[in-house]
Amino acid sequence: MSLIILKVNLYQLIRKNLWLLLLQSLPSNAQNILNQHTLNLLKRGAFVLNPGRGPLIDDDALLAALETGQIEHATLDVFRIEPLPKNHQYWANNKVTVIPHKASETRPITASQVIAMNIKRAENGQKLLYLVDRENGY
Repeated sequence: MSLIILKVNLYQLIRKNLWLLLLQSLPSNAQNILNQHTLNLLKRGAFVLNPGRGPLIDDDALLAALETGQIEHATLDVFRIEPLPKNHQYWANNKVTVIPHKASETRPITASQVIAMNIKRAENGQKLLYLVDRENGY
């Protein structure tokens, strides 16, 4: 088996993707890296997950993209202002899941087992385990 490595820029990387997972640190040139332009590069109805850094996201652009359906759902556990203010629009938006930045300690070995198990369950049309319960708040 051979390994092929391609060098691409951010715009090439995210173009037409359905999922975007932000794990980047926060150098000065990365603030608002997820903005109106980059959100529109994603496939319509995309999902955004940000456990990285809050200022990576332009909040107004994300809220607008959620409103138009460009983004179907966002799961966020880091924010520009922490803790997230009680009156922030993310709390009231049913297309946003707000989770605590440190809900528990995740062990890589058990997390990878659960992820693998849920991938198999999804492929077999079975209900996924450990889903977020929005009615309970997380």
